[in-house]
This record gives sequence, C-alpha cells and structure tokens, in this order.
Amino acid sequence: MTKADIVDVVSQGTGLTKVETQAVIDGFLATVSYALQQGERIDLRGFGNFKVVQRKARTARNPGTNQPVHVPEQLAAVFKPSKDLKDF
Repeated sequence: MTKADIVDVVSQGTGLTKVETQAVIDGFLATVSYALQQGERIDLRGFGNFKVVQRKARTARNPGTNQPVHVPEQLAAVFKPSKDLKDF
C-alpha cells in the first residue's frame, strides 16, 4: 500500500477531500520525522511505537565480492508493534 492508497482510503472514510487528507498525512509524517530527529519516542496506543536506537559498528560482507566491509556506528529509527497489532 502506498501513501496515495492511504490518502484514498482515509479520504473516503472521513469525507475530507484528497488534498486535505494529503496535507494531514504529510503533516503527521513530518511531525514523526522531526520528533525522531530530536531523539523522542513516539507511542501510538494500539499500533506501536517508534524510537531511535544507536547501532554499533560492525563488519559486514559485500555479497558481490565476498569481501568484508566496515559498517560504522549509526542511528536508526525502529518500529515496535503493539501487542494488539501483533495479535491481529
């Protein structure tokens, strides 16, 4: 399902126009992105939570050449589904 598909479904369910729905969804995504950039945790009850974790540096393998590749330490956004979503 793409963002355009989500806009269509939400627009039909709420009675808002597609333009209004697109603005709401874009605003929601921008807010989530900004909060994650600030290191905040986002909890959506019944759905799950988003947070930023620090991934340690590691050695990976290039599948094309089979050579080891150093992957530096980095921040990553992760999603953990709620129990309700897991049980679905």
